[in-house]
Amino acid sequence: MKKIFKYIFASVAIMGMLQGCKKGYFDDLIQNPNQVTVPTLQSLLATGTTKAGVNSYTVSNNVTSNYVQYLASPSAASASDTYETINFSGTWDVLYYAMADANELKKLATAQGASEYLGVANALLAYNLIMVNDLWGSAPFTEAFQTNILTPKYDSEQSVYNSTLSLIDQAIVELSKTGATIKLATGSDTMFGGDRTKWLKFAYMLKARQLNKISKKSSYDPAAVLTAVGSSFTSNTDDAGMAVFVTRNFWASIAISNAAQSLGGWLSEQLVDHLNGTTYGVADPRIAKITDRAPVNNLYIGTVNGAGNRLPGANTAKDECYISVNSPWTSNTAPIWIATYAELKFIEAEAALRSNPVNRTRAYAAYLAGITANMNKLGVATVDQTAYLANPAVAVGEANLTLDLIFKEKFVATYLNPEAWNDARRYDYKYKDFTLPVNAVLPTFIRRLDFPLSERSENGANVPADSPRSTNLWWDKP
Repeated sequence: MKKIFKYIFASVAIMGMLQGCKKGYFDDLIQNPNQVTVPTLQSLLATGTTKAGVNSYTVSNNVTSNYVQYLASPSAASASDTYETINFSGTWDVLYYAMADANELKKLATAQGASEYLGVANALLAYNLIMVNDLWGSAPFTEAFQTNILTPKYDSEQSVYNSTLSLIDQAIVELSKTGATIKLATGSDTMFGGDRTKWLKFAYMLKARQLNKISKKSSYDPAAVLTAVGSSFTSNTDDAGMAVFVTRNFWASIAISNAAQSLGGWLSEQLVDHLNGTTYGVADPRIAKITDRAPVNNLYIGTVNGAGNRLPGANTAKDECYISVNSPWTSNTAPIWIATYAELKFIEAEAALRSNPVNRTRAYAAYLAGITANMNKLGVATVDQTAYLANPAVAVGEANLTLDLIFKEKFVATYLNPEAWNDARRYDYKYKDFTLPVNAVLPTFIRRLDFPLSERSENGANVPADSPRSTNLWWDKP
């Protein structure tokens, strides 16, 4: 296997903050044999936290944002829109490289008795493994990262899911310890600046996500979800984001390239109509904080997935909306948001509404708090927030709160986050007026990815047979 080392070695790329280099540690060592051969806790922390943000962006940009129709291709019948098979070997690789780094951090932290680093290592392992599980289902884990196994077996979808929960629980145990003698290095932690308590809240956020993800299962436990919520984020200041870049936020780079050359980053008609009043009959003020009006017609108008840019523009007239450098979400210095307090409040609202007995008071308060938190994050003016929250279509009262309303608002709050595709699948894509892309090659919405070609060639004896891309993953069915 030409890339089997992705399951074994750490690619310690201390991106932006230390080196501004995207190559792996072992790549650099080949070119510079005088480089230190043993990575430190601090260098692995910098690499792992940076890659968490990079990989969140990579998964969103390469995969999920088109499938959940935040973004749309400017080219008609583009594979990214129409559910054609795509070789996502590169996405698979970066997730496994990040897990290899986190595994090295875990081993080193264990050897040095560094509980805070061990907790972070488990959280980072869990986060990247969750994304693999959400995209492909089955994956190597129990036999991965072992030097004596070059072709690791694939664990089942449910087994991988269970492994993520185990890692999260291990992270919680270690991060709950208050007497660590080796503290997280503030300057090496590109997510939380060495704040152990925020890492602990993040671990509980991951747990709440994972427990809520199995909402279709008989084993779904709303009370357990709410317990995890209670130990997680308490305000926007706890949000998990990564803001260390060589040049600028990756989404901002897409926006700048688009403005100059009509490339990627076009917003889907589904998202724009969700916000501009077309779909729900109420204009959402967040649209002005997410994108700019199209300069040709001064309208908020999106690109139809699968159809490409509208005529007569044909990629040049700029008569549709795209990712904006003027947005607090995608500006030059905006963090890549991995998990937010707003998302957590919608998880709380859903779990409270699914509880037995239903806790409508808690659900409604969390629903409104989620909207408010997201609006504050985006910098929506207070007067506009007040007007939106007072609209009868939004302020329905606790007796009339529905899962539809929660998923509708959460769709906005998770803009450009990979988690949005998990929600779309759990919700069976039932957003109002949500339609299949034009020229879709599947008869229904996409549910999973084909396994990467690199895995077929390098670990073919263990790769499961591909299921149709319309087949639900384990957590997405009863």
